[in-house]
Amino acid sequence: MLTESEKRFLAYWEANRLREKKINKQLLLGLPIGLLFAVPVLILLFSGRLWYQRASMEANSQSSPVVLIIAIICIAVFVALFYKRHQWDQREQHYLELKAKEQEESTISNRQ
Repeated sequence: MLTESEKRFLAYWEANRLREKKINKQLLLGLPIGLLFAVPVLILLFSGRLWYQRASMEANSQSSPVVLIIAIICIAVFVALFYKRHQWDQREQHYLELKAKEQEESTISNRQ
């Protein structure tokens, strides 16, 4: 027998599963998580430049700030999409398990 929360989840997921699968929605909602991974990289790079002079000289001679910004944006976008896609897959799996349980219960009740 499905609990009330499982029934609410089934109703919610049937109504919203395709909307939450869209990439723009996943990117928009996952971007804060992506930035949580990207911002510490920036902090580490810039803090290293402040306390170690040689690191500052190497960074200025070999890397471009544009490349660094592009890399940080790529990290943030990748983590955002990966996180939200993983969440969607988990919810879809839970939905399919509940649907199978519901189908099994209806089959058993029809036999009796």
